[in-house]
Amino acid sequence: MAIFSNQATLTLDGVTTSSNIAYGEILEALTATKIALEQSYTPGGAVTYVVSLRNTGTTPITDLTISDDLGGTSLGGTPVYPLTVTAADTALFINGVRQADAVFNAGPPLTVTGITIPAGADAVLVYQAQVSSFANPNLNGIITNTATLTAPSLTAPITASESVPVSNRPELTITKSISPQQVVDNDRVTYTFVIRNSGNQAVALSGNATIQDTFNPILTDLEVTFNGTPWTENTQYTYDQGTGLFATLPGNLTIPAATFTQDPVTGAYTVTPGIATLVVTGTI
Repeated sequence: MAIFSNQATLTLDGVTTSSNIAYGEILEALTATKIALEQSYTPGGAVTYVVSLRNTGTTPITDLTISDDLGGTSLGGTPVYPLTVTAADTALFINGVRQADAVFNAGPPLTVTGITIPAGADAVLVYQAQVSSFANPNLNGIITNTATLTAPSLTAPITASESVPVSNRPELTITKSISPQQVVDNDRVTYTFVIRNSGNQAVALSGNATIQDTFNPILTDLEVTFNGTPWTENTQYTYDQGTGLFATLPGNLTIPAATFTQDPVTGAYTVTPGIATLVVTGTI
């Protein structure tokens, strides 16, 4: 919608009289909305966007261009983009039919040109964006990106934006090692479990994270430590010496959140995982 106004003047014998100001508005025939199919993003993940267009007018809209800024911001005068796309991840549909003649440029920014929307028609642009290393992974991070529509017949650009928050949760991985790797009967062996948290939220004592493992061969005379602190059977863990099943009890694993560092020059984030270590020693 655009507001316009004008005013007339009447001149007689050098005397000028002005009329009232008349106001009107131009209702755009094209409307646009934008949504993300995912509720949140994770570093290295993907977000699918849908831009829905409707031509409510009686004439086609031609030479339409859609441009998405992919959440780009400026860092020291250099643009950085938290989202990236490829042409293969982008599709345009008009009245449900995929359009082969639209021209996609992954950018950044993403642009789609050569679009014609017939009168009374609906168009849908769908694209899957990858979350880049420039997306903020910290708690309460957010990506806001805006699609802008321009065409010769539009009196002003039309915009549609969407904001997606970062996923606030732990991202855990676990690795296991044994020492020594070559043993004989009645030797003591040590299993070391390293838990890494690449997420922006810690695992607290109130959490329900657990570790289970079935030792084969079965171990006896267990000694268990977590981050160097001795644990007690049936308090922090259970062990079935008949089956070799070892399990930590809920509410005992604490794993710090990752820390994130943004390069002041490139703007990219690097992650340092939070680490916790469980050590189980027993006799074979």
